[in-house]
Formats: sequence, structure tokens, C-alpha cells
Amino acid sequence: MAERAPHPDTSELRERWGNFAWTEENASKASEIVKRYPEGRQRSAVMPFLDLAQRQVGAETNTQGWLPIPVIEFVARELDMPVIRVLEVATFYTMYNLAPVGRFHVQVCGTTPCMLRGSDEIIATCFKRGMKPGHTTEDGLWTFTEVECMGNCATAPMVQINDANYEDLTPERMDAILDALARGETPKEGTQEPGRHTSEPLGGPTTLKDMVTENHDYRDEWA
Repeated sequence: MAERAPHPDTSELRERWGNFAWTEENASKASEIVKRYPEGRQRSAVMPFLDLAQRQVGAETNTQGWLPIPVIEFVARELDMPVIRVLEVATFYTMYNLAPVGRFHVQVCGTTPCMLRGSDEIIATCFKRGMKPGHTTEDGLWTFTEVECMGNCATAPMVQINDANYEDLTPERMDAILDALARGETPKEGTQEPGRHTSEPLGGPTTLKDMVTENHDYRDEWA
């Protein structure tokens, strides 16, 4: 999320989130999370607790979710931590949203590999729908952020929308994904290139071709 400063802690915010508590399902998940860590090291659960809290806020608001200050305070109480320590974690990692976001958080990679493969056109496609950096569209549907490398350079350009990655994008493919999400559908994740499954070379293998169908022994050929 572009906003790294916590959202203003207003009386309205306190009224809405001041009594935040785990749902029954998330209380069970939180209990399981804490058990992963040795006795006395429960504070190590702060990152998964923040993620779980953000997801609960998202479920209640029909958005990707975010972390109001009262929710951060709740996590601090759960783990017996100073609030400032929890806030330090939430403000450091960009996986946590510190301000309200839309139903879909569109994070477009603009790092060199994606840029060379057309990320500027993907960003322009988003802008045509009224998205702009660090803002949520008036209909509450989209929040846009340009981010650094997300590790899918072989299938650039790519975006992450909420928890899903979409790769090998063109403006047309990006439009199709956004249209599907707006209709309430779940578009295919991963590469959008027909015939490609993950990040294998386009056009098939260029070396070790016999390994495609059998465990071929190349040693005699290399001697």
C-alpha cells in the first residue's frame, strides 16, 4: 500500500473498531498460530496475527482489509507487546495496509524486467479506469499501487491483486481480468499466455529436450 502512515485515529474510527475481537473461527486460528512458537516466544506471532486481523477487517468491509489503530492495539494486547512494537512491524512491511483500501488492491510491478516487458501499458490500462497511485476509486472497487519486484520476472509483466498473481500481461489481458473481477468472477491466476503453465520458456525447451518424455542419460553425448 502506498500509504505508510497510519490512518488518523479519530473518534469515528474508535467507535467502529474499538471493540475489535477475533471471530470464533479466527480465535481458533490465532490459538494454532501461537502454538507454533516456543514458550516465551509468543511475540513472534505478530506478523501472522496482523495478517489475520487485516483479513478479518477485510471480511467485515468487503475489501482487501487494513489495520486501524484500535486493531493494532488489539494485536498488541493479544501478544502482550507494546503497541509501538506492533506498529513498527505494520509500518515496515508493505503487505499490511495502514489505510482503507478497495475491494481489490491492484499492485502493478514497475521494476526493470516488468517495465521492459510493458508494465507502463498495464499501468495506463489501470489509469483509464480511474485508478491513480495511492488512491481508491469512488466506487470503492479498486486501490492502485505501483510496487517493486514481486519475483515473477520470467513471466513479466505481472500484477498482484489481493492474494492472486497475474502474469504475461498485455493491456487486453489486464482489461479482461479487471472486467471479470468487477463482475464477481474469479479469473485464471498465474500466466495468461496460452499453452504456458508456469515460467517455462515460450516455445518449449531448447536444451535437454529428451528429458521431456523420459529420464534421458546425456553422459555419453557429453564425453
